[in-house]
Amino acid sequence: MARMPISQGVILKTILIVLAATLVTACSTNENESSLDGDKPIKAYKTIGNKTIPQYDSPPPMTIDKDKEYIATFKMAKGGEFRVRLYPKEAPITVNSFIFLAQDGFYDGVMFHRVIEGFMAQSGDPTGTGSGGPGYKFKNEPSPFRRHDKPGVISTANAGGEATNGSQFFIMFVPGTRLDGYNLDGSRKDCSIPGTSCHTVFGQVIEGMEIVHGIRLRNPSTDPEPGDIIQTITIDEN
Repeated sequence: MARMPISQGVILKTILIVLAATLVTACSTNENESSLDGDKPIKAYKTIGNKTIPQYDSPPPMTIDKDKEYIATFKMAKGGEFRVRLYPKEAPITVNSFIFLAQDGFYDGVMFHRVIEGFMAQSGDPTGTGSGGPGYKFKNEPSPFRRHDKPGVISTANAGGEATNGSQFFIMFVPGTRLDGYNLDGSRKDCSIPGTSCHTVFGQVIEGMEIVHGIRLRNPSTDPEPGDIIQTITIDEN
């Protein structure tokens, strides 16, 4: 079911309040920020709550080609799929990490744990709590050319600061440029200031936005039922 339009004022208020209270938990469980130029990260498994999830000791080495096109196809467990064009030139570290995790099956079976009407749908945490990650973190890659300026933008969820990105991401239902790493005047934000929203746009939904709008609303603090599940994410390279 399509979302009802809301006023710009409500959107901005929602963004300011929700980001401070919800996206702040989207950090990984490890302080590791190893070089992206090394060997393939070591994979282990960690039990968190009643789930056993993969954890990596460092970010993956850079393997993508920034001059190629990468399309991610999200297949949902309840049926339907949507496609995302990734931005390897503007956000190579982010796209490289996302592709590595997708191809390793990290996102298979992961739910959209936080879905807020008129704002965004957040996923990428295999624990389903909003506090899990891949075991490593990496820096922001803000771009003045890739903004949260339209529905279907996919961006990193993080815990604030310059290097707290992991596996979590969110897809916008509406524009929300206050999430950008750049101000409206083109100047770069100081992302080290607590409470400053700095999120890396790394792709755009190009097909199946109706599937994105159909993701079940969910507040993880009050809804005990699982959110909609990602069955697989496959990557096409051209």
